[in-house]
Amino acid sequence: MTTRRAGGSTETSRWAPGVTSVPLRAARKTELAAISAKRGLGFSAPELSRIQEYYRGEERDPTDVELAGLAQSWSEHCSYKSSRPFLRAAFADVRAPPRVLGTGDAGVLQFGNGFAYALRIESHNHPSAIEPYGGAATGIGGILRDVLAVGAKPIALADPLFFGPLDTPPGSLPPGIKSPRYIAEGVIAGIRDYGNRVGVPTVSGGIFFDPNYAVNPLVNVACVGFLPRSRLRPNRARAVGDRLLLVGGLTARDGIGGVAFASQELTERSEAESRGAVQLGDAIMKEPLIRACLEAYDGGLVEGVKDLGGGGLASASGEIVHAGGFGSRIDLDRVPLREAGLKPWEVWVSESQERMLLDVRPRNVDRVRAIFAKFDVPATDIGAVTEGPYEELLWHGLPAAHLKVGFRVDPPTIDRPTRRRPRPSAPGAVPEESPTSLIEEFLGAPDVVSREPVIRVYEHEVQGHTAIRALHGRPSSPSHGDAAVLRPRPEQARGLAMATAAQPWACQADPHAGAIWVVEEAARNLYAVGARPDAFTNCLNFGNPEDPRVMGDFADVVEGLAEGARGLGFAVPSGNVSFYNGGLGAAIPPTPVLLATGLVEDTNHAVTSDLKEVGDALYLVGQSSPELGGSLWARRRQRTGMPIPPTDPRRVRHLGERLVAAAEAGELRAAHDVSDGGLAVTLPEMAFGGGLGFDVELAATGLTTATLALSAEGASRWVAEVPADRTGSFERRFRGHPLSRLGRVTALGAHFAWNGETTADLDLTRLYATWRSGLGLP
Repeated sequence: MTTRRAGGSTETSRWAPGVTSVPLRAARKTELAAISAKRGLGFSAPELSRIQEYYRGEERDPTDVELAGLAQSWSEHCSYKSSRPFLRAAFADVRAPPRVLGTGDAGVLQFGNGFAYALRIESHNHPSAIEPYGGAATGIGGILRDVLAVGAKPIALADPLFFGPLDTPPGSLPPGIKSPRYIAEGVIAGIRDYGNRVGVPTVSGGIFFDPNYAVNPLVNVACVGFLPRSRLRPNRARAVGDRLLLVGGLTARDGIGGVAFASQELTERSEAESRGAVQLGDAIMKEPLIRACLEAYDGGLVEGVKDLGGGGLASASGEIVHAGGFGSRIDLDRVPLREAGLKPWEVWVSESQERMLLDVRPRNVDRVRAIFAKFDVPATDIGAVTEGPYEELLWHGLPAAHLKVGFRVDPPTIDRPTRRRPRPSAPGAVPEESPTSLIEEFLGAPDVVSREPVIRVYEHEVQGHTAIRALHGRPSSPSHGDAAVLRPRPEQARGLAMATAAQPWACQADPHAGAIWVVEEAARNLYAVGARPDAFTNCLNFGNPEDPRVMGDFADVVEGLAEGARGLGFAVPSGNVSFYNGGLGAAIPPTPVLLATGLVEDTNHAVTSDLKEVGDALYLVGQSSPELGGSLWARRRQRTGMPIPPTDPRRVRHLGERLVAAAEAGELRAAHDVSDGGLAVTLPEMAFGGGLGFDVELAATGLTTATLALSAEGASRWVAEVPADRTGSFERRFRGHPLSRLGRVTALGAHFAWNGETTADLDLTRLYATWRSGLGLP
């Protein structure tokens, strides 16, 4: 029995069985902190005071259900309470240009001819550190739902991954931390099994190694989806009286506390205390869930949709109704369960996987349920959209919660102090080294060796959209490419390129310039296959936001990313922030990771990285720069404090546009961006894929020594292969822009000269064998 009191509060003579009233109103500060700690709520002292003030105004104490929901929505993981002010200030002018159609659970952009594509990137770092296989698998499951939640069919995945060195001795790790090899093998298997079973190809990604990721690996996952514009769905409720349908997997205790776990640093007790926070994925349920959702969308039967990820039903239901300016009434006991005995608060915040929340008009409920029944996917009417401002939760007809939804899902931001790091300025001496030894060293480095063994375990052609794969070149000797190219509509030649980019070492040396470099790298990857950059989504992986140095790095990085986006014409319609990566004395470097997309007007003109024809000319496009900060050379020699190469996004755009135009004019046979390892890696990778060789003059780079010419990674350059009879038009195209002729394609061997004198003559067959077999995974 309930009675209404002034101000909309509820005086309850009896809560539903299993619902507990928590004595908060009269609690002292120490008692408030004890309540939060005992229940694992993770509230700060100011947040507890704010919640206490709210319930004093409501003239009652909160229920355990309400506090559990507040803890999810006010977590760093869900609320972005530390990052929102920085993100809004930095990305305001690039978040939603006219070509952006949506900025909800995934960004949506125009593709042309009545179609659109969606893109999103997420992190599943903490779960993967505790349970690598399940954490990575459910990361893939979550990113698929983000794209599905805007009406798109997932068509491609990407997986940028960051681990400690695979040969890290177990005895050197802190207590409770798994070996990097164990984590890497589990993560790759989880991505493989989930993505392959659900039928979405993994076509892009990267694997990075650094001791700073040994305690806290980073598992970032990204997805691109495709849709007719008519299918685009908002992540908000439409009208009072609409029904809320929970569709997909059943609810259990897995994943409870997942967002709280992701909003704190790892400790030696994390596995014992938080293993239950790792969700259980079910790819076999996800595939029919996707098909059923798409059919319901196409039938015009769904008004709004939200996926159930972090915070479970609490987050999804609150966000979908609050976005529409409404409230809700939900019967928690109607939620279908996978195990008996769940308490109301557990049902409310469970993060069990493969679930979506649909806003459906009452007249369409039966039709929607029939569609899901056809695919053998549960679909349950659990409540309704109300006028608000309250959300009312019932448990077997009796009240479990009655809370202002806006108060819960829109917490105040935190004004975090920042401390910006000084930018490096001393270049330091770079001694001359043996070119042969340098090239052999770089091609055997863990950050450079072939990723083919991992790429091969992923399905990369299912659905038939993949026009250019992650591996370029001959089937017998494939090499690395810069981007994959999709053909979303097989009957049309227009393509969508996707590439990932990260440079944590440059961002550690100079967060602002390093972030611009990451954007430039993403653009270079796209330009290299003949695509014009269109959008990127970012996953911002950082340490503890309570540390002013971390927030200083964060501020510098988001400003740098936005500057790079403006200079290169990228829209930034979506993104993700992952804080608290670290613990046990370890801290990750600032690690912004991008999934970038570009448009290819005609996939028949798309370009790959492998050399094609003996006698073709090789050009270096772009200005060489001697700075080695953040480079492979510097990392392998443990040289820190060196400045990174200068950045200039607008210049990169001018060069990239000319490179794409050359591809469209038939002047470009191959292209590869110069990145990790400089020309010492770029040229051999191109030769590996084509089964050919090269003869180049390193002095053409304009740098002062062969060591610099081989090792330099800046500033935003490509190697281009041009047919011998098209060199004139190619050179005219770049008139007034930095362009130098390096040499030519040969039948075999790698010949490097310095001012006409041979400096290295290498057997590419032997180098390829070392490079191809060096990873040691999966």
